[in-house]
Amino acid sequence: MAASFPDSVNENDIGKAKFIGELLVPVAPFDQKAGRETWTVAFAPNGSYFAWSQGHRIVRLIPWAKCLKNFSIGHNGEATNASSPRRLSRQNSNGGQEIQPADEPREHTIDCGDIVCGLAFGSSVPEKQSRCVNIEWHRFKFGQDQLLLATGLNNGRIKIWDVYTGKLLLNLMDHTELVRDLTFAPDGSLMLVSASRDKTLRVWDLKDDGNMVKVLRGHQNWVYCSAFSPDSSILCSVGAGKAVFLWNMDKLTLIRKLEGHHNDVVSCEFSPDGALLATASYDTRVIVWDHHKATILLELGHLFPPPSPIFAGGANDRWVRSVSFCPDGRHLASITDDRMVRFWSIEEKAPQAIGSLSNGLCCAFSAEGSVLATGTRGGSVLFWECPRSVASLQHMCRMSIRRLTTTQQVETLAIPTPLRDYLTYKII
Repeated sequence: MAASFPDSVNENDIGKAKFIGELLVPVAPFDQKAGRETWTVAFAPNGSYFAWSQGHRIVRLIPWAKCLKNFSIGHNGEATNASSPRRLSRQNSNGGQEIQPADEPREHTIDCGDIVCGLAFGSSVPEKQSRCVNIEWHRFKFGQDQLLLATGLNNGRIKIWDVYTGKLLLNLMDHTELVRDLTFAPDGSLMLVSASRDKTLRVWDLKDDGNMVKVLRGHQNWVYCSAFSPDSSILCSVGAGKAVFLWNMDKLTLIRKLEGHHNDVVSCEFSPDGALLATASYDTRVIVWDHHKATILLELGHLFPPPSPIFAGGANDRWVRSVSFCPDGRHLASITDDRMVRFWSIEEKAPQAIGSLSNGLCCAFSAEGSVLATGTRGGSVLFWECPRSVASLQHMCRMSIRRLTTTQQVETLAIPTPLRDYLTYKII
């Protein structure tokens, strides 16, 4: 009989992930119908808001500090890691006047008009210029404390909202089918990438009033997920196919495809230093790549013995639905159809902690990394405390170096081999 853990691991020795809270959807008669799934959860980059698609066209935005107060995290039940949102004056997206936000961010519900399949927060850096240099007049002038929410809908539309006011700013119409995933470039340029069932990725420039910059073609089937590298130079995209696509986002061209999965790849995310890439697949594995060299550094299995490549679609009770990198760069989380959430350390091949999660679909770490949010088919969100450990000075130095250097650049350094192996994550 197939097992969830290798024979060398005793399930009773694995830590139990600490469940800390839940957000429930309102109970109504129509809630039992299809369309109530939480397909996506997201945290604002500045720690101010948490958003989830709670089904039936609705996105709920909750102030994260308010959420954290209800969770028992840290000593004496105090929320020790609540990052207080910035309370700067901000510019209205319509142009001129300064608005002072309320002392506390307000809770919103947004009716998007259709089932929400993807969402993402984006924040602006005013000095970051639009790629479109010929247009001097723009409808929107994004201020320093502007916070946007992009929602990808079942009908192929993308709607852009002002998080603080709940106002609809833009309605982007070009995809011909469901928009499954959205991701903003982390550099504050407000470049948005959408992934769709129409087999394309589309690149939008919100600083150019949402004009589409490029259609990225190459996927033969649905595109499920995309993710930017931390420096915004590379985009990873995955979908209904075994290949992992890497795109150069300066030239908007395909760099290469990573081959190693045996079934559809459904989720991807870069490590915070940009050195590693994690991909999750229906082949019951998460692969951690050195994407610079197209090599596999680590395989995290969810079924033992693993399915053979020929029958890699057969173990659908162990399909991996989602993977997320913790901001500490040392931990990952995965959601699988075997009713578990797993927390991993990049230094071990067995999970560090597990929790019971039925019908999980997606996961995301909070901006400071202390909490994992998991969305479910029932529309609710469950929160877990991330396993705590103090990062070594070595690891922190490695992350600092790898934020600025590729694997190839590290390999040219005149340093001892063990140190080079450590910096290139060969010994993780």
